[in-house]
Amino acid sequence: GLVLGVYSSEKDGAAQFTSAGDAFDRLVSGKLRALLSLCGPPLKKGKTRIFHGLHQDFPSVAVVGLGKKNAGINEQENWNEGKENIRTAVAVGCRQIQDLEIPCVEVDPCGDAQAAAEGAVLGLHEYNELKQKKKPVVTPQLHGSAESEAWQKGVIYAEGQNLARYLMEAPANYITPIKFAEHIEQKLRSFSNVKVHIRQESWITTQEMGAFLSVAKGSAEPPIFLEIHYLGSANTDDSPLVFVGKGVTFDSGGISLKPSSGMDAMRADMGGAATVCSAIVTAAALNLPLNIIGLAPLCENMPSGKANKPGDVVRAKNGKTIQVDNTDAEGRLLLADALCYAHNFNARAIVNAATLTGAMDVALGSAATGVFTNSSWLWTHLYEASILTGDRVWRMPLFEHYTKQVTDCPLADVSNIGKYSRAGGACTAAAFLKEFVTASHWAHLDIAGVMSNKDEVPYLQKGMAGRPTRTLVEFAARLSQDSHN
Repeated sequence: GLVLGVYSSEKDGAAQFTSAGDAFDRLVSGKLRALLSLCGPPLKKGKTRIFHGLHQDFPSVAVVGLGKKNAGINEQENWNEGKENIRTAVAVGCRQIQDLEIPCVEVDPCGDAQAAAEGAVLGLHEYNELKQKKKPVVTPQLHGSAESEAWQKGVIYAEGQNLARYLMEAPANYITPIKFAEHIEQKLRSFSNVKVHIRQESWITTQEMGAFLSVAKGSAEPPIFLEIHYLGSANTDDSPLVFVGKGVTFDSGGISLKPSSGMDAMRADMGGAATVCSAIVTAAALNLPLNIIGLAPLCENMPSGKANKPGDVVRAKNGKTIQVDNTDAEGRLLLADALCYAHNFNARAIVNAATLTGAMDVALGSAATGVFTNSSWLWTHLYEASILTGDRVWRMPLFEHYTKQVTDCPLADVSNIGKYSRAGGACTAAAFLKEFVTASHWAHLDIAGVMSNKDEVPYLQKGMAGRPTRTLVEFAARLSQDSHN
């Protein structure tokens, strides 16, 4: 199969091909252009037409609408519209070829081979490990050889996000804390500059991570603290970027039990750990010249005779006491201890990601990841990275106003929920985390709203989204350029 792009015409309605489309049309003596004009009005953005029997090498050709030719950064949308249009169009075209059960598809680079590769590889991914009847596997390849390096980079970026999607989508009885850690270790085994430490409960206890352990003790599955060291910098002593990810492999809510409707989706409550670990796997594959440390506290949050009870007080690694007023606000307990531990590494920046609050989904929906940060430098890097990836971020407040709502606590130093209950829930959660951070460059990414995809991102199928893995990778890549300049 072959996927070719066509721009929406400015004036006369005639099809405006990419250079690959033009070359193919010449090869078939202008038949493609003639057929397109016979098919009615010009192709709209993200729409496709499929033609058969035009050329013996490509029995089926999908022509996809790319929108305006010179679409670039859209200030209103906070993304590069041209790149998004390519990702969407290519994904739609590749799926058309897949529906025809053609095993291989060549993809027009459409003027941006990285975006085209991302669209193809993200668009074809589907979790069907456990089904007997699977869709045919389609291998996307670059059409022509002009932009092979950019294409390969796009493939690596997309495969990174697909790894996060795989981990988030898999059932919680398949991805337990230990299985999550072993899966990541296996992915990193071939890199000589990566060390993976799978820390057991005894180590977690010696680290005095009382908040993390208090969540884990409700489950029969033992907790794991996954620690990854990627040494990509020429100087292994360079200050690392530290990624921290919430790794609750299933979240029942604990004693503060969640409603049963939709609880199955809480297999993806380790989305923070999935995205940061996948970002490190991707950084290693790209051989990025910087040091990254990944930290993922992994456990289940279950109701049992040993589980946290509302009103219990636990002690975090930095000595602060926490009143657990709601056992379903557990992710911040894991992160409190992991963030304290992250300060051991003299980090350039600490970035944590977590499916932390339903309130974040209420605030932004699936349009963007909410970012709470004490550093404008860090915010700028994350924001600029997200414009390129199309996986957007939006800055949220870390006001003292919210801090007071978690530190005004009857029994302990902090409460794990704000005293006005639901009001500003994403902001009080961020204020809680800030109590465990002294680093001057720290960002908390609340990814609860972007956890899954229904139909909002057209180049992702329905299911767990693996967002914002590519933005984290692009951010790390920009940071590595920064240190070189």
